[in-house]
Amino acid sequence: MPAVTPFAPRRGKVVPAVLAVAAVVLFLAVAVLVPEKYQLVDRIAFAGMGLAIAALLLRYVTIRAVPQDDGLFVRNIGAGQLVPWEEIEAVRFSDGMPWVRLDLADGDEQAVMAIQRADGPRSVQEAQRLSDLVAAHQRL
Repeated sequence: MPAVTPFAPRRGKVVPAVLAVAAVVLFLAVAVLVPEKYQLVDRIAFAGMGLAIAALLLRYVTIRAVPQDDGLFVRNIGAGQLVPWEEIEAVRFSDGMPWVRLDLADGDEQAVMAIQRADGPRSVQEAQRLSDLVAAHQRL
């Protein structure tokens, strides 16, 4: 059976983390350095915008897909979802696709942002590993 370690993007974690820190620093600097005609509430709003942008960017850091006995737990930007192995009909990752997609038995698709094209050749290897995991669980 293929390795059951979690799937997680590499570049897709580093870039948003750096941008989140940059957003906080930039917006805090603006909040402190704006002319004195701006009131305290304006300064707090600037700082709050930086924190909100950072919070959104940090959601990208938590993207992952975790193989479990009963299915694949997929955590994209929103809440996570467990996709049972028997529901997965195919794993698609053709050229031009930014991340892996699962074809499900009910006709829907499920994006798996944990395997991203931005990670280069590693992404193709991870897509193959996921495909092998799906095949192995469906034979059980």
